[in-house]
Amino acid sequence: MPSWLTEEERRVLEAACERTVPGTEDGPGAVAGGVPDYIDGLLGAFTVDPPRIWARGPTSGRAGGEAAFASFHPLSPLDELAWRMRIEGSQGLPEREFNGPVVGLQERYRTGLAALGSDFCELDRVGQKDRLAADPDFAELLFHHCCEGLYGAPEYGGNRDGAAWRAIDFAGDVQPRGWTDAEVAEP
Repeated sequence: MPSWLTEEERRVLEAACERTVPGTEDGPGAVAGGVPDYIDGLLGAFTVDPPRIWARGPTSGRAGGEAAFASFHPLSPLDELAWRMRIEGSQGLPEREFNGPVVGLQERYRTGLAALGSDFCELDRVGQKDRLAADPDFAELLFHHCCEGLYGAPEYGGNRDGAAWRAIDFAGDVQPRGWTDAEVAEP
């Protein structure tokens, strides 16, 4: 799994993720569910080849078939440009600034985590909530990534061992078997 964040950023990210989606008796919180691994993996997607963007398929191996999701597709040049812009930003490169400068996820996380402060982990619940609320754009980005990481396919680093799927009684991907008509029709 790629690691892009520094140790200090990772520590603050874990606390912020747990404050955003805490665990309950019914299911894992963000940290137990592997969300920080998901976010760090997304931010560091281009530290490995092929980049950890699109898992292969068509089967995961969880319900039979080959565990093909464990490897990732190489990107086309256009896909790579689009994903690098999304993750890394435009970085002043002309080929990335055809529509103007782009602030990437890496910079948004680096800035957002720094604004939370190195003492974020030591704050009480109210203090953490107030710090997160001070930057609603970052809090929203973090919430969206917590949801993606918690409920996405485990191959992307989150949803550790499918725990979030079990918590919501979702069988997850069931290729090659698929869903029966009766399972789709059930309320």
